[in-house]
Amino acid sequence: MDSNLHSPERRLIELRMEHADLDALIDRTSEQSPTDELMMRRLKKRRLALRDEIARLELALDPKEPA
Repeated sequence: MDSNLHSPERRLIELRMEHADLDALIDRTSEQSPTDELMMRRLKKRRLALRDEIARLELALDPKEPA
């Protein structure tokens, strides 16, 4: 069971959830009048890093070419 907690599939789910949470946070924050630009840049940079990590993990779990 412990190995399931650290499986790549579980990590992928966690990354997708974090990415979705960041999307929602960025949307809510951008609706506020005085937007903290530095915080928005940091949130968007983190979201982009998550997207890249998700893409790498998806490729590792399901390679398009046979190994």
